[in-house]
Amino acid sequence: MEYMSTADIREKYLRFFEAKGCKRMPSSSLIPDDPSLLLTSAGMVQFKPYFLQQKHLEAPYVGTTTAQKCVRTNDIDIIGTTGRHLSFFEMLGNFSFGDYFKEEMCAWALEFSTEVLGLPVERLYFTVFTDDDETIEIWKSLGIPEERISRLGEEDNFWRAGPTGPCGPCSELYYDQGPEFGCGSPDCAPGCDCDRYLEYWNLVFTQYDGQEDGTLVSLPKKNIDTGMGLERIAAIMQGVQSNYEIDLMRDLLAVGERLTGKTYGENAEDDLSLRIIADHSRSVTFMISDGILPSNEGRGYVLRRLLRRAVMKGHLLGIEGTFLNEYIDEVVKLMGDVYPEIVENRELTRRVVLSEEERFGSTLRQGQAYLDEALSELDGDVLSGETAFTLHDTYGFPIEVTEEITSARGISVDLDGFERSMAEQRARARANAKDADKAWSTYGGVMSEILEEAGPTEFLGYAKDASDVTVLALAQDGKRVSELSAGESGEIVCDKTPFYAEKGGQVGDEGTMEAPGVSVTVTDAQEPEKGLIAHSVTIEEGTVRAGDVLHAAINVPRRERIRRNHTATHILHWALRQVLGEHVKQAGSYVAPNRLRFDFTHFEGMTAEQIAEVERLSNEKIMENHAVRAYETSITSAREAGVIALFGEKYGEFVRVLDIEGVSQELCGGTHVSATSEIGFVKVTSESSVGANLRRIEAVTSFDALAYMNKVEGELKETAAELKVPIFDVSERTAANLKTMKELADKRKHNKQAATDGEVLAVLENVLDAGYPLVVANMGTVDAGGLRNAWDIIRARMAAPGAVVLAADNDGTPILLAAGTPEAVDAGFDAGAVIKAISPAIKGGGGGKAAMAQAGGKDVAGLDEALDKARALLVKA
Repeated sequence: MEYMSTADIREKYLRFFEAKGCKRMPSSSLIPDDPSLLLTSAGMVQFKPYFLQQKHLEAPYVGTTTAQKCVRTNDIDIIGTTGRHLSFFEMLGNFSFGDYFKEEMCAWALEFSTEVLGLPVERLYFTVFTDDDETIEIWKSLGIPEERISRLGEEDNFWRAGPTGPCGPCSELYYDQGPEFGCGSPDCAPGCDCDRYLEYWNLVFTQYDGQEDGTLVSLPKKNIDTGMGLERIAAIMQGVQSNYEIDLMRDLLAVGERLTGKTYGENAEDDLSLRIIADHSRSVTFMISDGILPSNEGRGYVLRRLLRRAVMKGHLLGIEGTFLNEYIDEVVKLMGDVYPEIVENRELTRRVVLSEEERFGSTLRQGQAYLDEALSELDGDVLSGETAFTLHDTYGFPIEVTEEITSARGISVDLDGFERSMAEQRARARANAKDADKAWSTYGGVMSEILEEAGPTEFLGYAKDASDVTVLALAQDGKRVSELSAGESGEIVCDKTPFYAEKGGQVGDEGTMEAPGVSVTVTDAQEPEKGLIAHSVTIEEGTVRAGDVLHAAINVPRRERIRRNHTATHILHWALRQVLGEHVKQAGSYVAPNRLRFDFTHFEGMTAEQIAEVERLSNEKIMENHAVRAYETSITSAREAGVIALFGEKYGEFVRVLDIEGVSQELCGGTHVSATSEIGFVKVTSESSVGANLRRIEAVTSFDALAYMNKVEGELKETAAELKVPIFDVSERTAANLKTMKELADKRKHNKQAATDGEVLAVLENVLDAGYPLVVANMGTVDAGGLRNAWDIIRARMAAPGAVVLAADNDGTPILLAAGTPEAVDAGFDAGAVIKAISPAIKGGGGGKAAMAQAGGKDVAGLDEALDKARALLVKA
């Protein structure tokens, strides 16, 4: 068997199925179109509309083939502990949507395995579903001896989308690695938990529709869904025992060896850490490149956890400082030719990773402090499993790190308790899991039915503001209805429409639909299924039924304002990249008639100077009157032309490019002006943070920008009138007034201090005898600092060491101070006890030590009573 690189296997697979009539398709994003999915975890995800007959391949293709990037993270803690588990992997797949089926698929699988890969046929084994005699006969007809075909039950060899829906038997291909990999059992066979028989290809024959009563109804069109793990087949072709030892992963392990000085294969604990970093670095690179940013929920949490786990392992290996970008660069080098998005987003990925690593350093310190506190309060020599889990889940401490720290102090960890907490978390994760299989059950519903029946809606809005349209279907409260009458609201689907459906940040159009005797208000347009536009409507007059022809017209002035704002977001994006750097990527937007919001990747707040420069550059391009045009092209051609793909967006084979001549080219399906001067001008109204590594600017354009500036000018004029200065002197006069106010405040404070000095001289004339000199006095209007200052003066001028009890009115708030010299304290004075005894008189409380205590309260009228209590308490009869 000839050695074959990972890249060679990938390309040979795709070419093989292209030659069989399959269309090579690019990998879809790790962010799936289906909201029920957390991450793309299988090759079939992007093809669900084809399997459901909502979309169709055009001739001459009989199916599709892909190399799909996938992330699976249900059991992150297992990754690296075996040679098979990876968080990121590539799934080679081929799919048929009613064309070729079992006979072709089995024959092609055997042909590719033996003739292209060169796997010895005598080392291949096959499993089929227990009752699938048809597939057994197919394998036998291809020359496979019956003793190398096994029947397995539903758990292993029958795929279901859910309790009901598409399902079918599977047939899996296994490679016999030899008895040295086995368990030694005479019953060892494919499906055994040992490593002798390695499953490398799964063929799913989706041929049934499962019913609620458990029966299986044949689908009108039978589908093929296959998956071959690239890393797993590469391990077979390269004669290695682990996915981590294939060429691509070995290059990533080498990065760790270089950074740590360790040699892979010499120490089991070091090997585990090296494997985890190598694996997680691929996930991190691809997730960020597809628009996922670290956060505390959803995909962002998965990313953050993978990133932090890699960092912790690096620290365990002795790496100091930040290091993950060394891996990011290697991933881009190894895989960038196949996945150009990781090249395009390389700088952004590096900046995000660096920022997260630095931020995690602080979290690590917090986790260490949490652990130190837990250990200091420990009653015994066992740290609870719950505490260890909190360190793991909240602070990113792997359990082995916690054990290492605690063992150095002679303390063990309750691993059973830790595992219980982990099991509870896994159960919660499984309960919320968004598996590719389960996602099938979310498809369907009224809009899916309408799409399957009527097909996609033709959008006319790039060229037309109004058109006659035919009503195809109506819905209300999630159900199909035959008509909508005056006073009712619902959704209308037509064959075509000038109404733009909300997407890409741009809000849906509003407008009207009319016919003789019929008046309809359109309040929104949405795209509930890809390609299907549904109009949210209220019937004002008449009745609307399927088949009716209506004149649909958008609210043109509203659309014009939206167009100006949408084109402005692209100009702002360009300006932000000029001012802040190429790492800036659009990460979200909201384009409404009266304002726009633009989210972008950046790592710190913008300065006023940067905001002003972005605004200046944007308006410069607006007023230069650059032509704006949109055109359609293939995604491949767009990438080759350097067109910017919006961060996190998912694109099909053909895309729409917005070209602002001489400024920028970006993929965008929205509506836009034809020349930048139509925008008028843009005014940035705010800049803020919306999460780690994400900033937001808000802005207005055209008439709204003018209204905003008029409002600002109005406020300025009002202020100028109050200050009695010209409007352009407001800033100078305000600064002068603030300076004067500060001088007055300083003078007042000085005067209060001077008054205190004078009052001190007076109170020293009334020193009481408490066994030590004692001054009890109301110091008038001073603050707490003034009282302490009075004590300093009294102490310095007393004939002998003594004590004071002082009161004051701090702008309506009563305050008390008791203080004494060490000699007075030795003689029995206790400031804390005094304050505790007298502060109720001012409806307050406080405390302190024997040498000094103070209190605040609510009742100024009680100050004299408090001082009287002090005299009675301290002065000897």
